[in-house]
Amino acid sequence: MIVPKLDPGFVPAVIWNKNFREQVAKDPNADDIEIALSRPDGVTFRHSTRILSHSDKNKALNFRYLERLIKFLLWAKGGSRIYISGNDALTQELAETYSDQGRRKFDNETLGLRVFAEPISIQAVAKDALPVEGETASPPGKNLDGCRVGFDLGGSDRKCAAVIDGEVVFSEEVEWDPYFQSDPDYHYQGIVDSLNKAASHLPRVDAIGGSAAGVYIDNQVRIASLFRGVTDDVVFKNRVAPMFTDIIDKHYPGVPFEIENDGDVTALAGALTMNTTGVLGIAMGTAEAVGYVNTRGQVTPQLNELAFASVDYREGGPVDEWSGDEGCGVQYFSQQGVARLAEMAGFGFGDMPYPEQLIEVQNAMKNDDPRAAEIYDSLGVCFGYSIAHYAEFYDINTLIIMGRVTSGVGGDLLMDRAREVLKQEFPELHEKINLTAPSEKMKRHGQAIAAASLPAIQ
Repeated sequence: MIVPKLDPGFVPAVIWNKNFREQVAKDPNADDIEIALSRPDGVTFRHSTRILSHSDKNKALNFRYLERLIKFLLWAKGGSRIYISGNDALTQELAETYSDQGRRKFDNETLGLRVFAEPISIQAVAKDALPVEGETASPPGKNLDGCRVGFDLGGSDRKCAAVIDGEVVFSEEVEWDPYFQSDPDYHYQGIVDSLNKAASHLPRVDAIGGSAAGVYIDNQVRIASLFRGVTDDVVFKNRVAPMFTDIIDKHYPGVPFEIENDGDVTALAGALTMNTTGVLGIAMGTAEAVGYVNTRGQVTPQLNELAFASVDYREGGPVDEWSGDEGCGVQYFSQQGVARLAEMAGFGFGDMPYPEQLIEVQNAMKNDDPRAAEIYDSLGVCFGYSIAHYAEFYDINTLIIMGRVTSGVGGDLLMDRAREVLKQEFPELHEKINLTAPSEKMKRHGQAIAAASLPAIQ
């Protein structure tokens, strides 16, 4: 295994799982496990796996494996009703873990109640009683006719673009600080400001598309890091959840509008610019945003919120401040990841905000500071192993990365190290996956431009 210099305790999920499966293959009494993950509307995902014989010596390993798998499926696929066939005792333990009193109560409250309007439930069922797999998928946007506005909302800046028949006539990036703002008016006014600036460069507005971190259903906000500061549930329900539709109805009535997770828009940007499919898009900015365009060129109903999914299986790994879970992708592939390793590299930024720390590290990288190079080197190693982990759940032909973390020579080093990991440890993936990044302008504004293509003009 290749060890990240600044983070030698890193235990790649893909390696831990590989070792576990090798033990299972040698166990003559290994058990088959079938999982169905469903939503209230009937969308269902299925997954098959195997665990060790559930003896006393294997109970902890089996639980660790299955709990991390369930966590990944919850945030990658998305659902609130989990049915498990194959081991009732483990199922009961998982149900307690994901209850409103368990260690994963964040997932219950956030993914269950806020996204799907019901608590997460986990129950044991017979194999023949598992729900049948079924999901919907749709072609991605790629609508570039007419006069369009696209925007992308990040944690440290918001971007907007004006597009006429596929040609960008204006784009702008504005710094803002939405992360812990408790007054939704801050977000509302900022979004309106960006829309109006882009619209002022168009003869008319035919469609508006948006990109932002979080989960959006029917253009309604379900969860989003941008609105973390709005902790009052009533305010969130009345002001935040309908914010985008309220803005369109008031300022651009009748204009077709669509907002999607920024990871999906990243994947769409890759599919648009490279004319390909099987695209996993990862935006490394305030958080880790992930999206996917499948090999049929479709956007599926998967959540792809991998910021909350673990890529590091070490005990006592870095803790995500929001979910309270260990080893989550956001602690590696985001501004937080850079800040976490900057301290290990000896920068001593103290309480400096993450966006400013990132700028300092990027400036140090330009000046050939070896400490900055170690940060990107370590992130690249972790990313390489995480790509292999993601490839067990996504059919990836192209992996395109965007976001402020990947800008500049540091981003190039991160990608080079990830490629080295794939080449040495996973040669078949190295041959298959085209790991790439767009131009600097596309990195910074590509999501806003791709977002403009989301809605169809009626």
